[in-house]
Amino acid sequence: MLDLDFCLKIAKSASVLAGEYLKKQQTKNLKILLNEERDLKLQIDIDAEEIIKEHITKKSSLPILAEESGVSGELDDFFWVIDPLDGTANFLRNIPISCVSISLMKGLTPVLGAIFDFNNSDLYYAHKESKAYINDKELSVSSLSLKRESTLVTGIPAKDNYSDEEFRSMISDFQSWKKIRMIGSAAMASVYVASGKADAYKENGIFLWDISAGAAIVEAAGGRVSISNFQPDFRVDASFTNKNLEK
Repeated sequence: MLDLDFCLKIAKSASVLAGEYLKKQQTKNLKILLNEERDLKLQIDIDAEEIIKEHITKKSSLPILAEESGVSGELDDFFWVIDPLDGTANFLRNIPISCVSISLMKGLTPVLGAIFDFNNSDLYYAHKESKAYINDKELSVSSLSLKRESTLVTGIPAKDNYSDEEFRSMISDFQSWKKIRMIGSAAMASVYVASGKADAYKENGIFLWDISAGAAIVEAAGGRVSISNFQPDFRVDASFTNKNLEK
C-alpha cells in the first residue's frame, strides 16, 4: 500500500505551486487556444498542468491522467488525476471561483484529494485514512436531512447537448430543493459540500478530473459519495451529499 500521507503531501505542494502561478498570471493578457460553442481552453491551463506534472514526476513514478495532456503511461492500480484549472471560464472573466484539483485514484476509487482555491488561499485536502481539512482546520459536512431545507450545487457539462425532456427532468428535481446554485467549478462545489456550505452536489456527464479530488475530501468530511457510469472518455455521473440527506 502506498504511503498516503506522503502522496497527499505531493498533491498539496503541487496544487499550491500551480495555484500561485495561476494567481500571478490572472491580471495578464490570457492566450485563448479554443473558444467554440461551450468549450474553452487557455494556454495557462496547459502551463499550469506542466508545472504540476513536473512536480509530481520528481517524487512519484505513478502514471498520470491529466485534463489537457491525457494519459501519461499506462493507468495501473494507482494513478494521479489532474485538473490544472477547474473553472476556466470563471478565471478568464475574473470571477473568483476556480481552483487547482489533484487526486490519487485506486482503480475507480479516489483515495486522496487536494484542491487549492487560490483566489482565497484555501487548501482543502484529505485521504481515505484521514480527516478532511481546509488549511489546518477540520471540515465536516452539514447535518440537514430534508431537500426542502437544503442547497444543491450543480452544473451543466459544457460538451453536452440536453434534450427538452432532460431539462424538464432537471427542473423537476430542482423544485424539490430549497436553493440551487451553479458556480462553474465542480471541484469548488465539492468542497462546499465538504465544508457544509452546501448540502449536495450532483452532475451527470462530468469529467473524472473535475470531481475525483472533491470526492475524496467529501467522504473524509463525513459525506456520501457516488461515482458511476464511467465512460471511455472519463466522463462519470457524480453525486455527493451529507449522510443525512434523503435520497
